[in-house]
Amino acid sequence: MDRLAHTLARLAALAGGLVLAVLVVMTCLSITGRAFAFAGLGPVPGDFELVEAGIAFAVFAFLPWCILNAGHATVDIFTNGLSVQVNRLLLAFWELVMAAVMALLAWRLYEGLLGKLKNGETTFLLQFPVWWAYAACLVPAVLGVLVALWSACDRTRALATRRDTRAVKPEVSH
Repeated sequence: MDRLAHTLARLAALAGGLVLAVLVVMTCLSITGRAFAFAGLGPVPGDFELVEAGIAFAVFAFLPWCILNAGHATVDIFTNGLSVQVNRLLLAFWELVMAAVMALLAWRLYEGLLGKLKNGETTFLLQFPVWWAYAACLVPAVLGVLVALWSACDRTRALATRRDTRAVKPEVSH
């Protein structure tokens, strides 16, 4: 299960990175096209719509990797002085909260997807169905739920066995 969580998180992050790289290239082409409008070039049609949908996908695609590596923001000023076992307890608790939040986000994305599918809303310029973006975001959101659940189980197991598979206290660089 550990390997599956790592593989899913890595694949999602790679997909997010690929989409982000494509968006950067498209944005550069669009800006260049605007700059050379006098020569008959122009912006990429619907570039803002594509960036909006693509960035949303990338954010959700990076979440599983962030969860796996505990890359979310933490405030360690109080917990650094606590014992390792208390830190394990706190980590297990917050990983459970993260799993619940991810499940809530995935559920609401699903509900939004159904709503957009039902009303047939499309984007203004490209006229692609808005539900496509919701569906694209839902896939990595569900992966995020699975990785968050794995992470919560991993931290709970570490609490019970006193054996960690990942760092309990953050590394301090000098």
